[in-house]
Amino acid sequence: MTSRARAFGVIMALGGVGAAAGPLIGGLITTAVGWRAAFVFQALVIAVILLLARRIEDPLPPDPARPFDVRGTVLSAAGLILLVMGILAADDNLWLMLALLVLGALVLLWFFRSVAAKERRGEEPLLSLGLFRNRTSNLGLVTQNVQWLMLMGTSFVVATYLQVVRGHDAIETGVIFTSATVGLLVSSLAAERLAKRWPQRTLILAGFVLTIAGIPVLILLARSFTDPWAFAPGLLLIGLGLGAMLTPSVNVVQSSFPEARQGEISGLSRSVSNLGSSLGTAIAGTILVAGLSSNAYAAAMATLGVIGLAGLAAAAMLPRGRV
Repeated sequence: MTSRARAFGVIMALGGVGAAAGPLIGGLITTAVGWRAAFVFQALVIAVILLLARRIEDPLPPDPARPFDVRGTVLSAAGLILLVMGILAADDNLWLMLALLVLGALVLLWFFRSVAAKERRGEEPLLSLGLFRNRTSNLGLVTQNVQWLMLMGTSFVVATYLQVVRGHDAIETGVIFTSATVGLLVSSLAAERLAKRWPQRTLILAGFVLTIAGIPVLILLARSFTDPWAFAPGLLLIGLGLGAMLTPSVNVVQSSFPEARQGEISGLSRSVSNLGSSLGTAIAGTILVAGLSSNAYAAAMATLGVIGLAGLAAAAMLPRGRV
């Protein structure tokens, strides 16, 4: 468990720090060159990743006899895209929002029915339904989704508020975010030591409490002081809380399945986390677009806090013990 926590701690620390450091890196590039250059930089990073990926040796060689579920891939991607688009449409047209959400749900239902049909025929679908029959894993997936939703939602809200409402440039905004980056890095890298002393459930609960507590601190200090560094204490709490629970949540999910299913559950875990990132940006962005002001900012952060309470409730339902 502790060795797994160490590995996941490094991975999640790098992922979380990358997400939190994005505003600073993007701000530097945008200010020095222009906003278009930031997208060119991202394309270059992807090119480097593809180049380095060629050196990775897969411990499990590919099996050409195992077909790829193209239908499942298209249906699952289309359903999730429609759901996110539905949230984004909330500010423009409520009927369009409702139509997109319903359509997305129907496409996802089609996906799951397709998976079930493939399993009945003895074929291998994109994702086994058996992955959703483990209560502990399901709760862990919920906590993962909410964690990334809060991380990306907070990043979007605070960055937008600082630049549009307060008038700070991209570099100043990125520098302020270093407090969240430091919090994420410190608590994520301490994952191994924390896992030796505390159950995973306790760490996830503590992480949610810290993160949710950081939101009112952020709102109150931002309203009381004009100095942008008033955001630092709240962002630090949010970073510490998220970093403390990102690794335990992954641990809970991965540890719920045997070694033979680690690849499958790992893919589902990352998909759920990425969905949370998309939902966080979509929900926060929709609230801000509805009325970009200090009240809209507070409403967006409060909404993220309420969603965080749902994640806290899911964490509280995890089994007690060394889980």
